Amino acid sequence: MLTNRPIKVSLIKQYGIPLRFRMVHTRRGELYNKCYRLLGVNEQSDQNTVRNAYITLVKKLHPDSGHPEASAERFQEVDTAFRILQEKFAKARRGIVEDLQEQVKVYDIKHTAPQHRQYLSFDGVGFGTPAQRQKQYQAVRAAKAQERVLEHRLSKAQASETALMKKGDYFKKHEIKTKYGYDRVVEDLIQEAMSRGDFSNLSGFGKPLPDHQSQNPYVDFTTHKINKIMLDNGFTPEWITLHKDIRQAVEMLKEDLRRVRSKLGPVPLSGQEDQQWGKWIEQQQDEATKINKMIDKFNLIVPMMNKQMVRLNLERIGTDVLENGPHRVGPQDDRPSNVKKVTQNDTTTSRSSILGFIGSLFG
Repeated sequence: MLTNRPIKVSLIKQYGIPLRFRMVHTRRGELYNKCYRLLGVNEQSDQNTVRNAYITLVKKLHPDSGHPEASAERFQEVDTAFRILQEKFAKARRGIVEDLQEQVKVYDIKHTAPQHRQYLSFDGVGFGTPAQRQKQYQAVRAAKAQERVLEHRLSKAQASETALMKKGDYFKKHEIKTKYGYDRVVEDLIQEAMSRGDFSNLSGFGKPLPDHQSQNPYVDFTTHKINKIMLDNGFTPEWITLHKDIRQAVEMLKEDLRRVRSKLGPVPLSGQEDQQWGKWIEQQQDEATKINKMIDKFNLIVPMMNKQMVRLNLERIGTDVLENGPHRVGPQDDRPSNVKKVTQNDTTTSRSSILGFIGSLFG
């Protein structure tokens, strides 16, 4: 099966110990036939048959299987043969035709990387610890990527032999060369796309972007989704409706205080008016207590700290309405007392008329 004489290559390992391995050449067709024989299948077998044979052999040859035929070397040979055949089937699916007479290199022992080549994972870039070398390697890759982007843009900016040059196109190369940084490159690409009209016929042009990411960062995802579903179906979260009820209750309380204040005189109040005002404030104390309970509940369920409310202070609201609210202008109206007196006179007159009528009957 081997067509050429093996070539011996020597490497000097760390500590001066030599390592030798053999590299042989064989035809691609013979390599595939050997892989088929290692798997114990026919040379015309399909991929499914090869896979089933590989699974069967692996169960027996794996070092941890406990089978009498278990062998690490044979397992490695079967695994390598299966991988080679998998590559063959993959190329056949893509329509790649291979030359079966082509010479390929085969290593007959497992290759071990020498100790002095342990830093080739970063292309030999940088020095220091592996973490430092990784950062240096990433910086070098970024610089190379920027150079490739610059070269690509310069190649696109160059005019072909049959292209018509426009005025000012010559200086665009200089503008490209003088710009630096990813932010400038991105901005330049956006400006080029806008100049070509790529953003002219977009859907929703001239309209605000939909706010799909309007999620409150202080609310968990489940609560946010529940609120969204409720809003979509016409429902409102409890803290919003409770906030509306609190505002309406406070406004009604202030309106009642203004109505009572409009019947009293200007500050300072008389003794009788001061008693009436204090009595009315005491009557509204129960309503203020209910509002404060609603405020406490609202502060517990509101999702944002800046939306919390301060408890209602009835004395402060009463003082504000008393000093700034509307009041009665002029002296107090005594018409209710006059009406009362007239009523008493009418009662006396009616009583005397009834007695006169009874006296006339017996007279």
